[in-house]
Amino acid sequence: MEGKRLTLPESIQVGDITVRDGLQVLEHYYPAELKVRLAEDLILAGFKDLEVTNFGHPKFLPQFKDVEEVLDRLFQSERVGHLLQQNGGEAAIHVITINEKSLTRALEYKAKRGYGPDYVLQMVSTDEAHHRVNSGMSLADYWKMTERCTAMAHEAGMKMCGTVSTIWGSPMKGTRVTDLSSAVEFSKIYLDLGADYIEQADHDGSADPQRVYEYFTMILDPDIMGKWSDPKYHLAHFHTSRGMGLANYLAALQAGITQFESTVGSVGGQPANMMDCAFIGGTGGYYHKEHLLSGLVSTEDFVVMCEAMGIDTGIDVLKLLDIGRRFVTDFLDINPQQRQQLLENVHALTGIAVERLARLGDTTEELEQMKREAADFAIKPDEEKPERVRRNVSMALESLAGYLKRRRFGHARSESIVSGPPPSPNLEHLL
Repeated sequence: MEGKRLTLPESIQVGDITVRDGLQVLEHYYPAELKVRLAEDLILAGFKDLEVTNFGHPKFLPQFKDVEEVLDRLFQSERVGHLLQQNGGEAAIHVITINEKSLTRALEYKAKRGYGPDYVLQMVSTDEAHHRVNSGMSLADYWKMTERCTAMAHEAGMKMCGTVSTIWGSPMKGTRVTDLSSAVEFSKIYLDLGADYIEQADHDGSADPQRVYEYFTMILDPDIMGKWSDPKYHLAHFHTSRGMGLANYLAALQAGITQFESTVGSVGGQPANMMDCAFIGGTGGYYHKEHLLSGLVSTEDFVVMCEAMGIDTGIDVLKLLDIGRRFVTDFLDINPQQRQQLLENVHALTGIAVERLARLGDTTEELEQMKREAADFAIKPDEEKPERVRRNVSMALESLAGYLKRRRFGHARSESIVSGPPPSPNLEHLL
């Protein structure tokens, strides 16, 4: 006797964007060598699409100051270079080029090297307030720029991904609720302007399964989208701030979406505005109370879920779980040298002795007193924005206290790296 089964695709395409979106949220700089090794491991596990860096200005995004080094190392890699599309393989390299200046940097890189990214990405938000924070431009001006940039990318042999964000809601105060139909129209505009596919994005975890299914049934409806209703033009990008990420991906699968992206350990989100407890540009104040709990759907858990349901992802599950476990050690655990750097950076900012700061790992009894002392030290007589300085030193101390207690730069929100594959008939060979 058999029951009814879900309507699901036989196979899907899963891209991993840990090296870019995943790492940008972590308040620590990781060297290019470590980033490239992670990208290599993911390619060897079977991933055909990787987003690895951002050509944005390093003043505001110092996590990507090594953009050219990362790409050079990857394209010249002895381990995976031959597997990249630029070198005749199948794996495509994706990068972010949020505006025309960053796209120009990517084009100059390719012209100088003779190789470069296969895909570039630009982003528009249906909530104009959110869009202005991310791009500094009005929607009207951004559409004009996108049309130019798409043509420039195609002329250089690169494909363009157009991201539509804030589909299911916005993190900006006063504009939290958004209209699904706006995102449908934005998707049409992007594709009509020449985008090769759309990243349908829930960048802050606002979606729920019902509205996800509703939206994607519109996106894949020929009566609404015409020729753009083909699933090949649409990719799902979901964060799981409220724990609904996998449920949202299941809803997207049932609606007919076959392209997804995710991150190892469920890390990722809004770019960090601190680096090792020192302040950087980023994109301003954090949208969420707990910045590190707004990551993407976990690559490990999503791939395991799909394979358990009989959906072919083309990914080696055991290799992926091993990558997930090593990611915790290599990227999240704070080693003694990193701990010392955190303490010294906060000492330089606050004037508080390293020995006292180190005690925040055991108790926070002195935290409020330290905040007052730090403000007195950091706020100079001619300071024009004393409240900003007060807020910054307070945040640095709170972050340090959290790091010393957790002993990690972020959370590993992947169940599968702990429990392994489930006892599904489709995964019996892995048990």
